[in-house]
Amino acid sequence: MPDNPADPRHAHRNEEFPPQTQSQPGQTEQMRPEPDHGESTYEGHGRLDGRRALITGGDSGIGRAVSIAFAREGADVAIAHLPEEQSDADTTLELVREAGRTGLSLAGDLRNEDFAIEAVRKTRDGLGGLDVLVLNAGYQHDIDGFENLRTDEMRRVFQTNLEGLLFSARAAFPDLESGASIIVTASIQSFNPSPGLIDYAMTKAAQVAFVKALAEEAGPRGVRVNGIAPGPIWTPLIPGTGWDDEKVQSFGSDTPLGRAGQPAELAGAYVYLASAESTYTSGAILAVTGGKAL
Repeated sequence: MPDNPADPRHAHRNEEFPPQTQSQPGQTEQMRPEPDHGESTYEGHGRLDGRRALITGGDSGIGRAVSIAFAREGADVAIAHLPEEQSDADTTLELVREAGRTGLSLAGDLRNEDFAIEAVRKTRDGLGGLDVLVLNAGYQHDIDGFENLRTDEMRRVFQTNLEGLLFSARAAFPDLESGASIIVTASIQSFNPSPGLIDYAMTKAAQVAFVKALAEEAGPRGVRVNGIAPGPIWTPLIPGTGWDDEKVQSFGSDTPLGRAGQPAELAGAYVYLASAESTYTSGAILAVTGGKAL
């Protein structure tokens, strides 16, 4: 008789999180508890052998989990990250290299068009090509009433989540060959927006439109474009959002599974969309939400 599958309600931490805040960008080592990125659990099976991936925001959170999984599945990995995230990036790349793969650090701000273009060029030069582009970098902040939406914060959200994504994708797109894959980290906020994240939710809805439109153009070239809509996932973005202690403590408890997700629980979805197992999947948004409906 095979072992019963893990109860998803208890597969990861389901207790309240301790109160904590960080300035943006958050740092993994300051989080309590630290997220699970699959460091000790993800096992690869060669599903991405020989692939070359660029993951924006690959230093921590979902990006780190994807970097680990991709490397253990046989891919070489470049990660784009802010200079102040170098410590997290170094840890991620150490895990990539422990898997026997090439890891490349690209420090800069994707809101800068020149850096976004350069990151794509350096990935191709450093890895010998580019097959998988994961557009994962993002920024959000809490808004205590719409009338208090600050213009500088709104612009940072729009520029990071939309301009940085477009600069990166536009630089990579012309030279992607058949079999390549673009994967966007959207959000449940794309479909179920919260008032306190109104500008972030707007950008995530726009990312869904991006996926669907570009999938139409890319399909005849044999390039697939998909997105993943995470629900509440425990990453450095959360203590850096500006929420009060109560909201941090109860983060994710309103899902049907009763808890927040861990970055490791998203890695398999990205591997699927990057692999040959999903050759007939394009223009799709996969929900990884703890049971919340899109």
